[in-house]
Amino acid sequence: MKKQFLLLILMLLPIVASAYDAKINGIYYNFSEDEAEVTYQKYEGYPIYEYISDYSGFVIIPSTVTYNDKTYSVSGIGNFAFDGCSSLTSVTIPNSMTIIGNRAFSGCSSLTSISIPNSVTSIGEAAFSDCSGLTSITIPNSVTIIGEYNQEIKGETNVEIIFVIA
Repeated sequence: MKKQFLLLILMLLPIVASAYDAKINGIYYNFSEDEAEVTYQKYEGYPIYEYISDYSGFVIIPSTVTYNDKTYSVSGIGNFAFDGCSSLTSVTIPNSMTIIGNRAFSGCSSLTSISIPNSVTSIGEAAFSDCSGLTSITIPNSVTIIGEYNQEIKGETNVEIIFVIA
């Protein structure tokens, strides 16, 4: 009976897990081969997971990052990377970036505008949903894939989406 009770208690405890390989200059990264991806800090909860990061203010993502004496190209913003970062006001995305993941900026209510570089080819589902402060997004013609729920920018009524045609 004690074992069953202990097992029940353990099952009810929220799951908290780190979701990154390294934190460098305030940005969380995951690494693979020669590339790095910006990611979230941790996730917790069960059965519904919450992705948590502490990004705020102005974030400048570098084009390369060095970890364990190896230099990586920063090529993507992962799924949920900035999700729910309501104090995030601005992000500079480098020209090394090719992918912006699903819900990458979802819930960033203080984010007012974002300019996506020509290197980006894919924007994931709901990448900018619930960004209530967002007034403009500049999307270059290099973007060939735009996931669902970006065309409506949920909750926003005055968002100017600028498509750059070369």
